[in-house]
Amino acid sequence: MTRLRLMIATLRDNRRGVALLEFAFMLPIFLVLSLTGAEMTNYITAKMRISQVALHVADNAARMGNGSLLSAKTISETDIDDLLTGAGLQAGELNLYAQGRVIVSSLEVDPANTGKYRIRWQRCRGSKTGHASSYGVAGATNLTGMGPTGRQVTTQSDNATMFVEVYYEYIPLVGRGTLAPTTSVTEIASMSVRDRRDMSDDSSTTNLHPNGVYKVTGVTASTC
Repeated sequence: MTRLRLMIATLRDNRRGVALLEFAFMLPIFLVLSLTGAEMTNYITAKMRISQVALHVADNAARMGNGSLLSAKTISETDIDDLLTGAGLQAGELNLYAQGRVIVSSLEVDPANTGKYRIRWQRCRGSKTGHASSYGVAGATNLTGMGPTGRQVTTQSDNATMFVEVYYEYIPLVGRGTLAPTTSVTEIASMSVRDRRDMSDDSSTTNLHPNGVYKVTGVTASTC
């Protein structure tokens, strides 16, 4: 009996395994916090880069075209193709066109509806074809603008606003995205066309530049 009491007392006073036990309890919490921090950092970085892509595409779309200072600039399918190719290069390892979609729309005044607007042309690129524009498709008319409610953009007569939507499916670092806020990222941006642009339409005659976009032999329009 005395030996048993002595053994119990010895075990009661032994602290050699306390640190190991505390570490075992804290390790899962530490891992969750570390992985959450890494996931959030990666997600925020990807979201910021997608936002920058949208802004640069809108800016470049507003500047593209060929012509002198004395004439209205013309835009062609080659210009739009180069614009979309540049977006993919800028996104780099995000693999934008395999995991997302870029939609470029030309918002112009609707001549048939006073004070309203239309999407005269729209071009898309990316494998996520199931994601369409959230604000209208090519040919849409009688619009109050493009963009979220309360933040819609419009345009002026004889001009256009380039509206860009970039959709991206984020691939989480850990698991199936339970640590990331969402796996779907959508960013928008818009810019008014900088220079005077040739927006004439000959679709009813020669059909060389329907809706203001000149056709180019060998270049297929990236229609949506």
